[in-house]
Amino acid sequence: MVVQTPEVKTFTATMGGEEVIIETGRLAQQAGGSVTVRIGDTMLLATATMSKSVRDGMDFFPLSVDYEEKLYAVGRIPGSFMRREGRPSDRAILISRVIDRTLRPLFPKNMINDVQLILTSLSSDQEHQVDMIGIIAASTAIMISDIPWNGPVAGVRIGLIDDELIVNPSVTQMESSRLDLRVSATEDAINMVECGADEVDEETMVRALSLAQQSVQPIIQLQKEIRAAVGKEKSDYTTKAHDDALEAEIREAYSARIGEIVRNHTDRAERKTAMKEIEEEVVAAYEERNASSSEEEQVSLKLAAKAVDDVMAEQIRSRTVNEGIRADGRDTRTIRPLSAAVDLIPRVHGSGLFQRGETQVLTIATLGTPRDSQLIDDLTNDDKKRYLHHYNFPPFSTGEARPLRGPKRREIGHGSLAENALLPMIPEQKDFPYTLRLVSEVMSSNGSTSMASVCGSTLSLMDAGVPIKRPVGGIAMGLIKEGDKVAVLTDIQGLEDHIGDMDFKVAGTEVGITALQMDIKIAGVTEDIMRQALSQARDARMQILEVMSGAISETREDLKESAPRMITIKIDPEKIGAIIGPGGKTVRALQDSLNVTVDIQEDGTVFVAGEDGPSVYAARDRINGMVEEAKLGQVYTGKITRVEDYGVFVEILPGKEGLVHVSQLADYRVESVRDEFKLNDEIMVMVTDVDPGGKIRLSRQAVLEGWTIEEAREKDSGGRRGGNRRGGGDRRGGGDRRGGGNRGGRN
Repeated sequence: MVVQTPEVKTFTATMGGEEVIIETGRLAQQAGGSVTVRIGDTMLLATATMSKSVRDGMDFFPLSVDYEEKLYAVGRIPGSFMRREGRPSDRAILISRVIDRTLRPLFPKNMINDVQLILTSLSSDQEHQVDMIGIIAASTAIMISDIPWNGPVAGVRIGLIDDELIVNPSVTQMESSRLDLRVSATEDAINMVECGADEVDEETMVRALSLAQQSVQPIIQLQKEIRAAVGKEKSDYTTKAHDDALEAEIREAYSARIGEIVRNHTDRAERKTAMKEIEEEVVAAYEERNASSSEEEQVSLKLAAKAVDDVMAEQIRSRTVNEGIRADGRDTRTIRPLSAAVDLIPRVHGSGLFQRGETQVLTIATLGTPRDSQLIDDLTNDDKKRYLHHYNFPPFSTGEARPLRGPKRREIGHGSLAENALLPMIPEQKDFPYTLRLVSEVMSSNGSTSMASVCGSTLSLMDAGVPIKRPVGGIAMGLIKEGDKVAVLTDIQGLEDHIGDMDFKVAGTEVGITALQMDIKIAGVTEDIMRQALSQARDARMQILEVMSGAISETREDLKESAPRMITIKIDPEKIGAIIGPGGKTVRALQDSLNVTVDIQEDGTVFVAGEDGPSVYAARDRINGMVEEAKLGQVYTGKITRVEDYGVFVEILPGKEGLVHVSQLADYRVESVRDEFKLNDEIMVMVTDVDPGGKIRLSRQAVLEGWTIEEAREKDSGGRRGGNRRGGGDRRGGGDRRGGGNRGGRN
């Protein structure tokens, strides 16, 4: 028998003080390129494969990046009914997106071959995060494959702990970090940024970005070595249809007219109408020419129409970078008109509407109890999530009509970005125990709806009475780069996002940055460009926050009437059973009688929520009573729960009752307990004794006589002794034989 042994090659480098191990040749040998990357005990498999044929009619680059999160990587069985991984989690989608955004700009322009990247988690030690490892793995797999590509790139995470920047901090270290900066970079420049931060200033952020770019260089060089050692020859690829001669012809004939339209029509709709007329004229002219031409001489009408758009884009880019005047007439730093409003929707717990130019977002805030938090079933250590932001982008927001198919990757990504921007400002659960869900509905879109969602979220939270630390605003920055000339644009609109080179979203407070996201279409951007973009973004953010302050300057002091009321109680964890009761009977009865919900945590934190304050406060008092211990000398008003010949039992606290011996029922001799005391009668009693087993001795006489606890215990000594012998009372009815019971006179 012949045993085939694969030729396995292993390469190593150090980043952030830890060894990065890249192996190829062992797994997935039929893929175009296949590697595993390991840091600590976290290991990912990445495969890269390109189709040799092209789908008919393809006019875009069909790149797909999928991160497959396998729970076997942490030794867990999935919690679903099928006990197998189902649809990707939001976290898996976000990791796929961050890798996609890193790789995409480096593929050849106009390439239309299918390229598929699949990343699989093989092992996770839950200390080394997989997203930046995934970028290294994907880049290396493409580098050694036959796929044309202009890499390599590498990803790194930067933390900020005790004002010190840390390269690739662990999950545990990140719990103390004010910064979660994820950066991918090439040998020369940064090409992707994703960040959540707790009000980090711009200068610190620039230093962190620079450190990230430097830190990945050993991994960049390692990938080049791997490529030289085991890389395949790159394949030819197909580009989408393009006619250089046709484009040059249209540019020469129509460039002047298109330039006039760009200069004279700053209104979006007017410019669109004027350009449509030129496009129809061009198509009609070439349609007429095709009618009298041979088949070889005919041109594509679709390419002719696209050439018109390309010439317009050239004109806009040139005017912007050379004259500093943009398509809508603004200079590079001016923001479009702003407006903000709150409290627009009845019955909801909070609402905020933010508009910038034609971009308009309505955000709704909903408050819930801890049981409304989202359950997490992925490779992280998190099991619940109490602050959620969901982003919806309906077709009417761009004037389109198309089927609704649920949130796509873009919606999930934008929702996560806005969520991260507000996260540092959300109050701690111990201070504000509600679960928070924000839903941003895009009403109209013309650039940076994600940053409008940040502003709408702030407005709705403040309107709902959520005590956020500070308001958060967001702005999208753009870039047009022509040779050595650069224009950094504040508040890009949709057209500038489409024809520009960068979409750099920046969110933060008046103090500092809370979130970043950068996508680019060029190979990378320099530190100087990043510094300028962050500076302009701060100036814009201050203007936006001022407008938002005009709509609502401070968080409302109280919640809306429609919002639930919730309070937090802290009890001894050993007392939890007293609240729950046998089989949950006690807590269910409490919830049903007062129409409240009670959530009990293992650490003794109890959340009580209801539709109105009085019910919640009544439940609080009942719970406090359930866990309260009877105190010696304390006077309670309680109800009689049982009547016996030797005395009565009185409930002084929820679930806690004690015996009032017949000798202690009155300041005179009681001849017949049953004649004088009835079930549910309320009487005032003093606690005179609690034995080691928890049995409580009570005295009504002590209250009537005004005795101290010492006097009460002395007067009741005989009866208490007899009671302790017989489980809380003298069941023969004899009582205290020294005169405190049936045989004695009045005390």
